[in-house]
Amino acid sequence: MESLFAKRLNELIQERKISQKELAETANITEAAVSHYLKGTRSPRAAVVVKLADALGTTTDYLMGADDCSYDDEVVFATKLIARNASQMSQEEKMNIIRILMKED
Repeated sequence: MESLFAKRLNELIQERKISQKELAETANITEAAVSHYLKGTRSPRAAVVVKLADALGTTTDYLMGADDCSYDDEVVFATKLIARNASQMSQEEKMNIIRILMKED
């Protein structure tokens, strides 16, 4: 039986239209490791889950099944929430959101 992690990893690879090799290169892991994760024959360490989530633009919670919302879903939700309330927000509140979004780590 396919693990939830393997299922979500496979779905995200297909959605992003990338190959296993591209994912491996972006996440800085081996292509063989990606293959094992997709087959469910190996489970990644936490550090690798972080790399895969970053490479796929999602969260570790989503990949591991702790969260049913993907990163893209969260962005859409946040955008709708802000747009729906924009007319009620002060200029200062809008600027605070912009500052938060523009903050570089």
